[in-house]
This record gives sequence, structure tokens and C-alpha cells, in this order.
Amino acid sequence: MIEQTLTVSELRNNTAWLVSQQKPACEGCNGKCGSQVFSKLFGTHKKAFPIPLTEPLQVGQKVKLALDDSQVVQHALWVYLLPLVMAFIGMFSALLLFSLSEGGQIASAAAFAFLGFLIAKKKGQSLKHDVKVIKIYPISLPVTQIDGD
Repeated sequence: MIEQTLTVSELRNNTAWLVSQQKPACEGCNGKCGSQVFSKLFGTHKKAFPIPLTEPLQVGQKVKLALDDSQVVQHALWVYLLPLVMAFIGMFSALLLFSLSEGGQIASAAAFAFLGFLIAKKKGQSLKHDVKVIKIYPISLPVTQIDGD
């Protein structure tokens, strides 16, 4: 199981919208590696994740969710492997069946890869994630230190 703690950002029509905390890509190199650079360039957009409300929640409340990791492997196979396999099928069929030149093989591979992408996208929309709410954390009050304590 993959677990993640998210924060309720919005409540709308019996749906809670959750956002995750931004984590740095790594802290080992103080921002000099490629992961940190790409994180700074493209990591500012936060995506909200909707879940149906089963218990009352408040904005700012933390929720721990779990995802079955066997589903993640299945999704990865569809999204990453299918377009690649389709590109090879397109390239080899253009070469062996139609005896096309290199440009024709490249165009056929690109067309088949795009077709594989469309099939993977359609299949990915039909696959459902089995996300479970593990724990709902209560909203805590901020504690301030009083001088002299």
C-alpha cells in the first residue's frame, strides 16, 4: 500500500478536494541536480484530488489515504509500455510489410505510438483507483509559547 497525507483545500457538493504537500526532489545536493531544477521549473502547480465525503471534514484538516500498489503497476504498463510497443509494431510493419523508407518507418512508428497513447488514455480512464481513507486527523490548535514558561 502506498500512503500519503493530504490537506483538505476545498469542500464542494459532498466532495472534499485534497492537495498534497510539496516535497523537494532531494536534499542531497542543495538544488544543484537536474531533479531540483525540474522541480523548481515545473513543480509549482498543485493538483487537487477529489474524494467523496463519508465523514464531516473541515478545510485545513489532514487526511491519510492509501492506494493499492498493484493498480499502480497495471496503470504504468498501460501508459508507458503500450505506446512504445505500438511504435515498434508500426515501425516493423512499415519495414517488413510495406517496405517503406526510413522516413515512412518513422512516420508509421509515430502514428502507431500516438494510437497506443490514445488506447492507453481510454483504458486509463476506465481503470479505477482503489483509494481508501485510513485516518482523518483532527484540526489542532496552534500552540504558542508564553514568556516565562
